Amino acid sequence: MSDLSAFPITKRWPAQHPDRLQLYSFPTPNGVKVSIALEEIGDLPYEAHAVNIMKNESWTPEFLSLDPNGKIPAILDPNGPGGKPLGLFESGAILIYLAEKTGKLMSKDAAKRYETIQWVFFQMAGVGPIFGQVGFFHKFAGKEIEDKRPLHRYVKESARVLGVLEERLAGRQWIMGEDYTIADISLFGWVRTINGFYGAGDLVEWHKLKHVPAWLERGLARPAVQRGLDIPKRPT
Repeated sequence: MSDLSAFPITKRWPAQHPDRLQLYSFPTPNGVKVSIALEEIGDLPYEAHAVNIMKNESWTPEFLSLDPNGKIPAILDPNGPGGKPLGLFESGAILIYLAEKTGKLMSKDAAKRYETIQWVFFQMAGVGPIFGQVGFFHKFAGKEIEDKRPLHRYVKESARVLGVLEERLAGRQWIMGEDYTIADISLFGWVRTINGFYGAGDLVEWHKLKHVPAWLERGLARPAVQRGLDIPKRPT
């Protein structure tokens, strides 16, 4: 039986199965990246804990002990490198770790591996932050700001990065061609949200896209993606 008692996060979110990978997350565009990846991998047992960001639970001392940046998701793997427990935060880093640990969702070919990682970084550095700003200025508190220049700036940049994706996906089933990878998984939640939950499809001219909507539809049709989008369940 693995002993995770040295990790303070387990005091607030006790591990019922300490021999399994522990996921601390919430079903947001960032959070579902890891749950989707774990569902796609399929044979890596894990236990999901809901960290309710609506109640600022990611800023509690227990969560900050694992992720000092206070952002979901984070993981605690009792069977990390060398058989020792490993805590990890930042969704992109977690996706790469899971792919390398299991040998799934990323090519073993060195060139293709780095190409996959570059698209994960594209999501982390561009798509996520920019789309998130559109959400803030269009749907949430930022919409009350009279000066609309910030919204216009982020809408324009969101349309641009969607154009980058549109070009990449022309003639491709997935970001890496025939290979379904963590690059696709990193993007599903955010691309789904900009035209869905954020209601910004008209702003970013979603109707002009052809390949991105088709790719997203293929992704959302995958059973593992459907399951991952609802893990962990939102507290009622």
